Amino acid sequence: MFKIRRSLSLVWQSSPRWAATHILITVIQGILPWLLIYIVKLIVDNIGISLKVIENSQNYNQITSLLVGAGLIILLININSVFSEITSITLSQRVTDYMQVVLYKKAIEIDLELYENPQYQNILERAKWEAPHRPTQILNSLTSAGRSIISLIAVAGLLISLHWGLLCILLLASIPAAMVRFRQSKVLYKWRRHQTEIERRANYIGHLLLSDRPAKEIRLFNLGYFFIQRYHDIKQKLFEEKLAINTRQAIASLIIQASTGLVVLGTYAYIILQTIDGKFLLGDLVLYTQAFQRGQGAIRELIAGSASLHENNLFLADLFEFLGLQSNMPSPAHPKPFPRPIHEGIVFKNVSFQYLNSSRQAIKKINLCIAPGEIVALVGENGSGKTTLVKLLCRLYDVTDGSITIDGINIKHFSVTDLHRQISVIFQDFTQYQLTVEDNIWLGNIHLPSSTELITRAAQKAGADTTIQSLPQGYKTLLGKWFQGGEELSGGQWQKIALARAFIKDAQIIVLDEPTSALDAYAEAEIFQKFRELMQDRTTLLITHRLSTVKMADRIYVMHQGEIVESGSHAQLIESRGKYAYMFETQAKNYQ
Repeated sequence: MFKIRRSLSLVWQSSPRWAATHILITVIQGILPWLLIYIVKLIVDNIGISLKVIENSQNYNQITSLLVGAGLIILLININSVFSEITSITLSQRVTDYMQVVLYKKAIEIDLELYENPQYQNILERAKWEAPHRPTQILNSLTSAGRSIISLIAVAGLLISLHWGLLCILLLASIPAAMVRFRQSKVLYKWRRHQTEIERRANYIGHLLLSDRPAKEIRLFNLGYFFIQRYHDIKQKLFEEKLAINTRQAIASLIIQASTGLVVLGTYAYIILQTIDGKFLLGDLVLYTQAFQRGQGAIRELIAGSASLHENNLFLADLFEFLGLQSNMPSPAHPKPFPRPIHEGIVFKNVSFQYLNSSRQAIKKINLCIAPGEIVALVGENGSGKTTLVKLLCRLYDVTDGSITIDGINIKHFSVTDLHRQISVIFQDFTQYQLTVEDNIWLGNIHLPSSTELITRAAQKAGADTTIQSLPQGYKTLLGKWFQGGEELSGGQWQKIALARAFIKDAQIIVLDEPTSALDAYAEAEIFQKFRELMQDRTTLLITHRLSTVKMADRIYVMHQGEIVESGSHAQLIESRGKYAYMFETQAKNYQ
């Protein structure tokens, strides 16, 4: 019941007005048909009287009035049906849009490490399936059940007046159908949950076939039909499994419907015989047969609504499982203010880290210091732990052991929001936003006014201004090819835009992860010639494989397999003839 209440609360929050209108229209839908049946009964009774009495103008007037009343009710039923459709469509859209926002809000709160967890991906996938429509279906199921109950109350009164046994027959005949529907809901839910990862694989293949980034390789390696066949095989397997479930349910339902048909036939025979014996008027015959028929329909609707409610309640567990995920890195209840300016610097003390579901440590007993305003470089092979160290500093992950402090304060004691405002980062796999140039840069600090001057200054620092000025609409130019009128940039040009995004942020700490990997030699030289000027008054952490660019660093840390194996200035490390000297000289030989 808690899940149902919570789901209804979400529907109400999405649009109170449309939800209330939907409920009201549903109640009216339950009442109007019974008014029509009763009026039809009165019309038939009056026709019977008219056949016995040769002239009865008063009776004709009553029939005329009843016909007008029946016509008005039919009109109201049709109008109500139109409004019901409009309300249902509108409410469903409002709920879908609202639930998407609820999912997005939760997604940005989730710890980054969960995105690398297949179990989380399954939870997320199921939540995406259920969020758009399950809350609305809960409301529809409840209103449908409510409408059915209104009908059943009316039916019960009529059938009891005829014979109490008829009501019992009507109710007992519905039990097998209800059992089949409820069992079907459980079977379908278990199957859908079990197949989540297989469904995700099919969706992933679809993503590969429809996305722009894999498009080149798929064509060059002739992979299109290979992936299409894989997609077809997965979907065919899922189709056959679901068809088997539905077939079993259909056979069971067919047997039950045949049995129920015999019960209905017997009931109709009883009512007809009572009418022939003169115990019922023709109007009573119409009333009772219609009542029994409506009762059947109401019970079918009640069973369907209850089974749907049960099914939706099962599937809502997946949605609320996602919404119930808690961060393992919450902000402190009473955060300490972030120091501005930083006086003592950044200290990693015995820091170790192990990724979720990994058997090895990515970072092992790291000890390093970065003084305020210092430029520190991290170098090492791929997979040595450099980017992981940055993620720990930004508190995208929490350390497994040890501590990271800024001015002696553990970063866990800062508000996560404040910490992120003080660190500007450009990762090697930076995002290419399909937005305008100015938006791409301004996203680096949306708390600043979207001033053209601030954006231009950041672009100039990154060496992107010349490229931007050559675009058709300058800073107003839409980037990328996803939307009409967009301009595609080269990898190096995109990287300059990303650098500008990092520079516009008024942060004390700047982290550059391979900031020039896509730049040509001239552009890279231009950036690093004025690097100290660009990094003025900022504490800088630079990650790069190009060792020629780290000579200007105040200190260099060499990482290998998650550990720091050397540290010192460029000159000191060359003199020590260790790993750094070997790496530097190996690269230098390539240019000789």
